[in-house]
Amino acid sequence: MDEINQDLLVDFQDVTFRRGGQNLVGPVSWQVELDERWVIIGPNGAGKTTLIRMAAAEEFPSSGTAHVMGERLGKTDMRDLRSMIGVSSAALGNRIPPREKVGDLVVSAGYAVLGRWREEYEEVDFEQAHEILEQVGAYHLMDREWGTLSEGERKRVLIARALMTNPELLILDEPGAGMDLGGREDLVGYLSDLAMDADAPAIVMITHHVEEIPSGFTHALLLDEGEVVAQGLIDSVLNSENLSRAFHQPIEVSRIGDRYFAHRVRRGGNHRRGSHLD
Repeated sequence: MDEINQDLLVDFQDVTFRRGGQNLVGPVSWQVELDERWVIIGPNGAGKTTLIRMAAAEEFPSSGTAHVMGERLGKTDMRDLRSMIGVSSAALGNRIPPREKVGDLVVSAGYAVLGRWREEYEEVDFEQAHEILEQVGAYHLMDREWGTLSEGERKRVLIARALMTNPELLILDEPGAGMDLGGREDLVGYLSDLAMDADAPAIVMITHHVEEIPSGFTHALLLDEGEVVAQGLIDSVLNSENLSRAFHQPIEVSRIGDRYFAHRVRRGGNHRRGSHLD
């Protein structure tokens, strides 16, 4: 194993990702430490999901050096790394059969499979699944089928599954997407509690909307067209100048308490309909 800082869960140095002759990400240098909570924000096509797929040991970089959990991607068994990383994403949700029961979906995370088959579980596994579902406010869904859940309920269950393996790194790909205002605020409240928990894993979350960033998040990475616009402590990154650069239009950012809000600034009468953060 290369000599690196063992407090770094993610250590990317000049990492790029290319596909079909097109550069989708990079070069990006980025580090995530044990106690940090990162939000990655940027317009559609900015490379956010591609970046975290490398952080989740699901993709290899095209160039540069990428260490995850102290191991260099391309020189270690990716399956071992994935066991230390919890991922909640729409892509995973789309693979779940509609008849899958919530309890089975969560407990089977230990085997990295969707649903139970012939795996053997101990009572402690079921107790842990129950406890995590209760923590995310989804214990009452234990016997429900996946296909009957609302979007907000699905997001909570996916987070519970991601936490089932006691990961060192939790990756959330747009956890608030498709949710109504009430569901989003409930989720943001839970994620705020998780971010404030000293025993919680490091967190990396993708979002298009600054309003979805929970309190307690410490750092931000702002991407546009695969390149870093700004990164660092969240207050220094999420400002009007940086978001205007990333979204290519005049954006005004404000903060009320521990939450951020953003809107497009009208200039004269030339406000373009449909121009907003997503």
